[in-house]
Amino acid sequence: MKKGFYTIMAAQFFSSLADNALFVAAVELLRTSGEPEWQRAALVPMFALFYVLLAPFVGAFADAVPKGRVMFVSNSIKVVGCLLMLFGSHPLLAYAIVGLGAAAYSPAKYGILTELLPPSQLVKANGWIEGLTIGSIILGVLLGGQLVGAHVAPFLLGLDLPMIDTGIDTAPEAAIASLVGLYVVAALFNLRIPRTDAALQPLDGGVVGLVRDFMSCNSRLWQDKLGQISLATTTLFWGVSGNLRYIVLAWAAAALGYGTTQASSLVGVVAIGTAVGAVVASMYMRLDKATSVIPLGIAMGLLVILMNVISNVWVAAPFLIMLGAIGGFLVVPMNALLQHRGHNLMGAGRSIAVQNFNEQACILGLGALYAGLTKFGMSAFGAISIFGVVVAGTMWLIQRWHRNNCVRHPEELGRLLKLARSDHH
Repeated sequence: MKKGFYTIMAAQFFSSLADNALFVAAVELLRTSGEPEWQRAALVPMFALFYVLLAPFVGAFADAVPKGRVMFVSNSIKVVGCLLMLFGSHPLLAYAIVGLGAAAYSPAKYGILTELLPPSQLVKANGWIEGLTIGSIILGVLLGGQLVGAHVAPFLLGLDLPMIDTGIDTAPEAAIASLVGLYVVAALFNLRIPRTDAALQPLDGGVVGLVRDFMSCNSRLWQDKLGQISLATTTLFWGVSGNLRYIVLAWAAAALGYGTTQASSLVGVVAIGTAVGAVVASMYMRLDKATSVIPLGIAMGLLVILMNVISNVWVAAPFLIMLGAIGGFLVVPMNALLQHRGHNLMGAGRSIAVQNFNEQACILGLGALYAGLTKFGMSAFGAISIFGVVVAGTMWLIQRWHRNNCVRHPEELGRLLKLARSDHH
């Protein structure tokens, strides 16, 4: 791997670490403030909001400006979101601002991989990035749980600035204040990311032109016979995974009687499995064989439903590891295939923005559904059943879609798979 790849990995690790710790701290902030549970569930779709609204612009922005600089600005926006959460804004609104920073960050983070590396290294690079991201999810969720827990929180609250009243009086507020430092570390790594040889694509056409260009790119990827399958799979996977992070917290409280600190460790357990699956996929999967993992998505949906019969943590932990591993093995080759097709069709930044738009729209839709069901009294067990059925059923439909493409468009698929085996764009 090229030297700049490791700087990208370090920047991604610290930024993602802070994102995931902040999620737990925000959940606890809403809980201790006495807000209803549906608001805690609504954190997930609020984070996704700007991914969807700004999708036509962030991809073009990432292609027009050196990607290291885009990532630096994005982390600065996340710091603003943290400060808003600390000093008076509603946590849901402030968390949406952090999501704005993440929305701008993502096309640059993934887009620079296709500029820096040849196609033959994309699955491997995605395995490393996903494995590291999932490692940061594990540590971030655990860190967030500990920062608001009984051991660390009193220490943080005991740290006072001389003659300055910060107004930070609760464990979640102290946790959020400490996470600003992690975003600053990530921003410093962003400044060290090398400038690639890829030509910058100017921002043309104003708002209307960018929206039209984005819609054209979105349509192009959905019409591509390999792009549509990988886009459908990753959209569903991240739509469910994004919400599963909160659902596991709610399920751990309902099934095991866990508080936020204990429940956060189970979210980390899912991520451990995902990291293992991601690394194994990066070692053994090839780009042209990516579609062979689709049946794992059906299995994943059916396994989610089985969570409802588990009430013992010693059964829950290995089960959640297995569930995560299947997801990790599924998403890495599909992600790489999607990046490869997108890069060939429209450029890295725009392609990642299209991917983010679809995935985050799925997170937003499923998250709004879950928050709505929670508001009207549905239990975590009922929500898990619905999610499992949706995943298994949709993945079965995607499998049928791909098989139909193989029968009706064999020459086109053959040409695209040949391209996937080559290191020439």
